[in-house]
Amino acid sequence: MNVSKRVGGWNERARDYWGGALMLLLGIAAMVQGSTYRIGSLAQMEAGFFPVALGAILALLGFAIVCRAGRARAVSSNAQPQAVDCRGPLCILLGMASFVVVGTWGGLLPATFALVFISALGDRQSRVKHVLMLAALICTICVVVFWWALQLQFPLFSWG
Repeated sequence: MNVSKRVGGWNERARDYWGGALMLLLGIAAMVQGSTYRIGSLAQMEAGFFPVALGAILALLGFAIVCRAGRARAVSSNAQPQAVDCRGPLCILLGMASFVVVGTWGGLLPATFALVFISALGDRQSRVKHVLMLAALICTICVVVFWWALQLQFPLFSWG
């Protein structure tokens, strides 16, 4: 039973429409822009293949969200307005900003740790112990994938 609720003055169904429509438009824009480059084939991908493929996936997901919002039931008559919870989006934005700042002066490993730690605190059910374990695991994966395997030109630590 999918009953939409009014959250912070916005109808959830309308938000789904606008969010899905935005994803659809961004996906189409990515496909159009990517098609100005050579696309190639699955065997020999060219520069435009990745943006066109991701744009198509984004457009399909946006279309699915718009369709699902259209099938959602009307707002319940006894639904109470709720305050908007800004903790999650704020922590994610602060995490991304910390990655830029810490990455500039501290390197890949401290920046990744700061990003994951701060962003994970956006979930009200997170516990510091679990967030620390998650950040350590993601840092390990980051070092193996980006620094060792892909040899990304981003120092693990920099003190500058």
